[in-house]
Amino acid sequence: MRVVVTGAHGKVGRAAVKALAAAGHEVTAVDLTRPVFERAEPGAPRYQQAELTDAGQAYAVVVGAEAVVHAAAIPDPTSNPPHVVFQNNLMATFNMIEAAVRLGVRRFVNISSETVPGFFFPERPFLPDYAPVDEDHPIRPQDPYALSKHFGEQLMDAAVRRSDIRCISLRPSWVQHEGNYERNLGPQVRDPSLVGAGLSSYIDVYDLADAIVLATESELPGHEVFYIASPDNVGGQDFAEMVRRQFGDQIELRPLSRPDASGISCAKAYRLLGWSPKRSWRDYLDEDGRARRG
Repeated sequence: MRVVVTGAHGKVGRAAVKALAAAGHEVTAVDLTRPVFERAEPGAPRYQQAELTDAGQAYAVVVGAEAVVHAAAIPDPTSNPPHVVFQNNLMATFNMIEAAVRLGVRRFVNISSETVPGFFFPERPFLPDYAPVDEDHPIRPQDPYALSKHFGEQLMDAAVRRSDIRCISLRPSWVQHEGNYERNLGPQVRDPSLVGAGLSSYIDVYDLADAIVLATESELPGHEVFYIASPDNVGGQDFAEMVRRQFGDQIELRPLSRPDASGISCAKAYRLLGWSPKRSWRDYLDEDGRARRG
């Protein structure tokens, strides 16, 4: 298919572009980076610069596409003013799905976030009701990032009500790659008390890219939401013991797929997308949380 990938120069977008191209799709990469007048590298996808909060530019990049993977976003609420995060993320998503509907795109993959339930960046902290967290967990966002992602999912719901487009929203956990495993997850491997809002969940960017390809090619009707996380937790802790130690009985513990389970359940993605993650933090870090060499 002819696939447009937004946010193509981000860590998720780059991996998605490569995985979609490797799967045989014709990819157009879209981002804010200024293009240069140089001969393209062999096999490099077509690149188009666009500011997607501008409706005209969103329409321009969608023309001729059969599928859209929308990964472009300000990635958290902490480094920009709240109104900037909300306006950028929500309007870019609105413009892209609006263009896709009006131009007859068949599939739309919306990169949402694990933060949608709201307990990652709240001003008034709260805990998840239960763990592992799944797609049925109540949604109570407070911050502009989680709100923008939550409303983005609702835009997908509206799109499938008014058109024949098929939409999938993926909620990735904390995305890791070769260059950031030690910096991001190393401290948690060394200190089991550093659990965090995601309950020690994470996802390898290449496993996420595999999920994006499956979502792009999926024939699922309507709009489906999927969490995407690695099956194990950072450090390989006994999950039940970790939850009891850190939170007592404040979080309901539900059945686990394995003793070192993630704080996020991806059973729905396994069942409906046929997704099967292949990578673990152990492929990149030793037991002391240091990068493996060679």
